[in-house]
Amino acid sequence: MTNSVQTLPLDVEAIRSDFAFLDVPHPSGKSIAYLDNGASTQHPRQVLAAMQACYEHSYANVHRGIHFLSEAATDAYETSRQRVADFIHSPSAEQIVFTAGCTAAINTVAQGWGRKFVSSTDTICVTQMEHHANIVPWFQLSESSGCAVDFVPITDDGCLDMSALEASLTRRPKLLALTAVSNVLGTVNPIREIVELAHSFGTLVLVDAAQAVPHMPIDVTALGCDFLTFSGHKLLGPTGIGVLYGRSELLEAMNPFLGGGGMIDIVSEKGFTCASAPTKFEAGTPPIVEAVGLAAAIDYLQAIGLENIEAHERILARSAHERLTQIDGLQILGPDLAHREGIVSFVIDGVHAHDVAQVLDKHGVAIRPGHHCTMPLHERLGIAASSRASFYLYNTLEEVDRLVAAVEDATVRLAKRSRRRVRT
Repeated sequence: MTNSVQTLPLDVEAIRSDFAFLDVPHPSGKSIAYLDNGASTQHPRQVLAAMQACYEHSYANVHRGIHFLSEAATDAYETSRQRVADFIHSPSAEQIVFTAGCTAAINTVAQGWGRKFVSSTDTICVTQMEHHANIVPWFQLSESSGCAVDFVPITDDGCLDMSALEASLTRRPKLLALTAVSNVLGTVNPIREIVELAHSFGTLVLVDAAQAVPHMPIDVTALGCDFLTFSGHKLLGPTGIGVLYGRSELLEAMNPFLGGGGMIDIVSEKGFTCASAPTKFEAGTPPIVEAVGLAAAIDYLQAIGLENIEAHERILARSAHERLTQIDGLQILGPDLAHREGIVSFVIDGVHAHDVAQVLDKHGVAIRPGHHCTMPLHERLGIAASSRASFYLYNTLEEVDRLVAAVEDATVRLAKRSRRRVRT
């Protein structure tokens, strides 16, 4: 059974014409079905063109120069900051800090806020579904400050255990750091409800929105979160740039994570004073062209509509979910379709995820095998690794057909290989 009778809310063929990677030949002779968007997304020609134009016509270092090119580059860079602020409904562009990525943004909070305000009597709460980027920085903070790191468990169906979360919050942790959407389970956490609950206990909230911002409308003002982070490369933008949103009073109170040019106000032989936020967190030459690329990616997504993209991905994920569950020995991880986004992770009895991915690659289908930087989550699930298909706006129902057919082939092939090993 195929998906030929279903319709999608997007003009996918028009969208696909913007992506050159689809013209790349695959050794299988087939086009590439790129279903590894949870790791990184591809780039439309519009983003690449904007970056190329910046390099060719308006590139120089920013902020300090008074010549034409420097002023043009500074204007492009700061205009990109405003585009990001508008995109996530930040009250001001000064609450947007450009970083090297989502990981760097979380580390900026852990080091800049945590080292100043967290002590040995405090606790940082995270959840069992967190990416390592939202776990390791808090353990590093624990090593320097002596604070505790507390994990909020998930339920057997892959949702956050809200009763356990409330119990943790009654102990008044200093910060709750959690993902908006699990990069493995696809679970969508009720962030606004969680923020309200955490604030009632005096707990700040950091939201890792790396898997949310590219796929659904995000309004930081409506959510009420204290910090929010995401990466450019997961929303059609370049690598090397991420975003930290923070409430103004928190950013101003934080110490800068890095020191050097760009983040200072005055330097003398007696010491230095910092610039105001966000500049004080952007030491050295910032990601100028990458910021332009990020703004172009935002423009591209907004022209299509985040609501339309989310609806598109849900149709693809629903189809994959329903059809993969019919394969004997295959188990899909995570909650029911009502509580997940466009991520479908699965395990096959007796078959390693890396072997599955290798077979799928022979079909021209790109997925991600492994623990997906979520070892605590995989330990909670009782598995070493999983296979993940993650969808985006340029994916099609025909690619879901190819995914299912390739997984069926992998199941048969690898089951036979497993039986041969048992005989020997």
